[in-house]
This record gives sequence, C-alpha cells and structure tokens, in this order.
Amino acid sequence: MCRHSVKDMLNGPMIKRKRHKQNRKSQPTQPHRKPASGNWIYGPHACLAALANPARRISRFLVTANAADDLDLENIAAPVEPQIVDRQTLEAELPPDCVHQGIAVLASALPHVDIQDVIAGYGENAPVVLLALDQANDPRNIGAILRTAAAFNVSGIIVPDRGTPDESGALAKAAAGALETLPMLRVTNLVRTLEDIREQGFWSIGLDGYAEQAVSDMDLQGRIVIVLGAEGKGLRRLTRETCDHLVKIPISSAMESLNLSNAAAITLYEVSRQRSRK
Repeated sequence: MCRHSVKDMLNGPMIKRKRHKQNRKSQPTQPHRKPASGNWIYGPHACLAALANPARRISRFLVTANAADDLDLENIAAPVEPQIVDRQTLEAELPPDCVHQGIAVLASALPHVDIQDVIAGYGENAPVVLLALDQANDPRNIGAILRTAAAFNVSGIIVPDRGTPDESGALAKAAAGALETLPMLRVTNLVRTLEDIREQGFWSIGLDGYAEQAVSDMDLQGRIVIVLGAEGKGLRRLTRETCDHLVKIPISSAMESLNLSNAAAITLYEVSRQRSRK
C-alpha cells in the first residue's frame, strides 16, 4: 500500500526531494505507436490513482526527471519500477498533443463490473444514486462527468456498451482519478436496464430541455437514476419514454443548452442539496 494517499501526494507541502536523473539510454527514435495490450494513462491524478488500484495490472511506469522530483517517487509504492525518461521518449509512447505532465503508466483495462453487483452492495432500501448516459461519446466529457459524479457520491455510471467509447488516457485524465473508484457499468440495452432496476425501486429521472418541471422542483430522494442524453441530441425517444419523470435545468433563452458535464454537475448538486436537508 502507498504510504500516502493520492490527495496527499498531489496536494501535500513542498519539501526538498532527491533529484532524479533521466535514463540517457532512452532516445526518442520512434513516433507514437499503440501498445499491443493495455492503455496509456497519463497525468498525475490519473496515474497515481491507477497505480493505487489493485484491479489494474501496470506493465510500465514512465516519468520525466522533473515530474519524478515533483511527485516524490520514494513515497509511491508502485507495482513496477519507474523508468526515468526524457520528455521526447515519453511523448513517443503517447497519443499526439496529450497533456501528460511528465508521467504515464501502461495499464490493463479495468474489469467489467455488473450493475447488479453494485446494487447488491447496498441495503435493500438504501437511497442509492446512479447516473446513466444515453450515448454520450466524447471521452473528455465522460471523464469530467465521472469526476463530478464521484464528488457527489454517485454509486455508478450506466452506459450502453454500443456507442460509448472505451476507457482511454483522455477519459482517465479528465476523470482525475475517478475512473479508478467509480464503476462504469456497461450494459447491452439501456432501456431494458432502466426497466429492470425499476423493479428494485429505482425511479428514472431524465433531463430534457423541453420538460415542464424544473429539476429543483423534483423530489430527488430515495433510489434514483439520473439519465442524461448525448450532447446536442438529448435523450433518444425510447429512453425518454422509459423515464419515470422528465425535468429540465432552467437557463436563459440566449443559450440552447448546457455542456453535458455541466448539466450533470448542476443536477447532482441539486440531488446532494435535497438529501443534505433530510
């Protein structure tokens, strides 16, 4: 186990640290190439969270000398030995133009998590909050939603397997570590899943800009699933018809809609606000 939490590693006081030397044998001789297996995760929050996640298999851990000094490698219990490399060598392994901040790990994909296993981990009538994304396809948006959902104690994010991007470095970096702690629950059919968990006491509440009721006027207690549609398109017809309630976030007529991750943040804040008053 790590001797310090991820939060402590990133936000702790600045101390004088041992200077690390880069491996001079590593030379930037090749352009970016996709690894044979696994995904490159990059950025401090995402990498430290992946290193601390026992569900991950880490095969490589690359870090520049400057980043190694900033992160204090001696206090990171990594499952593999870190390689100190120059920036060009690191960037040859990663997708073009990614913001890596000097650190990357090559990690296996996360294991599949079944939605019923998540629900079973709570009491029969526990007031669980889930989030469902109806064909959201921007990895950075999904990552930002993961980060927000983790901040508001959501228990899982339901996504249709078809049309939802696989986990990636861009998604993991936007999630800032939340990908390792908040399960993405991939399902074959979102509508059928919403119908199935209704039998377990979950009410589906869909966000729709044309709904009559504001989200702040909706009772958000109990077991609920907040359902968000794809950016620009909104909820698909069958998904919208399957929701038990439709609500909107009132905004100025000068703007047509909100960014998907912003809509998720506002809605989950309202859920948290209502529940904190009880």
